[in-house]
Amino acid sequence: MAASPYADAPFIVIWETTQACDLACKHCRAAAVPLRDRDELSTAEAKELIDDIASMRPQPNFVLTGGDPMKRPDLEEIIRYAAKVKGLRISITPSATPLVTRERIEACAEAGLARWAFSIDGATAETHDFFRGQEGSFAITLRAIEDLRRLGLPLQINTTVSRYNKDALPELGALVANLGAVLWSVFFLVPVGRGRAQDALGPRETEDALTWLEEFARSAACDVKTTEAPQWRRVLRQRRGDDESTIRHGMDRVGRAPRPVTDGDGFIFISHKGNVYPSGFLPLALGNVRRTPLSELYRTSDVLLALRDRTRLRGKCRICEYREICGGSRSRAYAITGDYLESDPYCPHLPDPTAGYRQVRSDVRTLRDLGKTS
Repeated sequence: MAASPYADAPFIVIWETTQACDLACKHCRAAAVPLRDRDELSTAEAKELIDDIASMRPQPNFVLTGGDPMKRPDLEEIIRYAAKVKGLRISITPSATPLVTRERIEACAEAGLARWAFSIDGATAETHDFFRGQEGSFAITLRAIEDLRRLGLPLQINTTVSRYNKDALPELGALVANLGAVLWSVFFLVPVGRGRAQDALGPRETEDALTWLEEFARSAACDVKTTEAPQWRRVLRQRRGDDESTIRHGMDRVGRAPRPVTDGDGFIFISHKGNVYPSGFLPLALGNVRRTPLSELYRTSDVLLALRDRTRLRGKCRICEYREICGGSRSRAYAITGDYLESDPYCPHLPDPTAGYRQVRSDVRTLRDLGKTS
């Protein structure tokens, strides 16, 4: 059983700075509302959280999300503290609303922001605005991206794939390329928050989308990564062979480790109230940073320890020959089955029975050896 390289520190920490947002996106994980919650982490509490994150080794990447981070008047102060005082690499995923002005973008850049991520879920205004629940969102997004380009700030584009836009991936890919993004981060919808199971892609549609992304990534100028679709690694291995350097080249130019970053295993999420979760898509509360430091929760939580131990997976994920490089979406397993260790129900791959048999025998030998030394 392979030890997780993320046992002591996550690769990425996501903080939901606020639940407030002026959009009403159909898939919103946060089920955002227009007004801020009085129980949000304060500026002082945010700095205490940042102190703890900065103490982790290696230092994680730090992402501010929401809701809409632009709804916080102390946003620039938080960015400056994280970037210039504590030396964290910090990114932001704001909503495309009139709050994203060129002046605010410049202020965040001056404070030390390393990367912006804007969401584009449709190649046209009609599709994108329908998805975002706000007319004019597409135009605001393109205007803000142009401001980023003028300032020379790196652009990341996030896209949530669902039944609404699955057929528009080629058009979306062309738009991502034309906008000069350095990374296209493709999310596969999990039915949580306002996301509905009937809007998510089925197993075959998920496989088709990943196959198309692999073809796109071969010639794309930007990096491509997925969220809640760790099968991406399996697709890369199957289509590009066993050359690990080739697989990493397809997605690791932004510094990703060989093992994928998945829920609770390299990835951790803090809500606007300080509650800690394996990810924003896996609503299993582990504790609260107001009572227990994030660094302690990350290292000691029983749920996180289980998520990092692939031998504890169930069903076909348990015996899959791609278990160590994939492991299935734990959020999707929980959303559909109620068991975060169950097989990913949207993965169509059928494991090689002989490989699975060898995997089980290897696990048994490892457990036996651990028993001898305990």
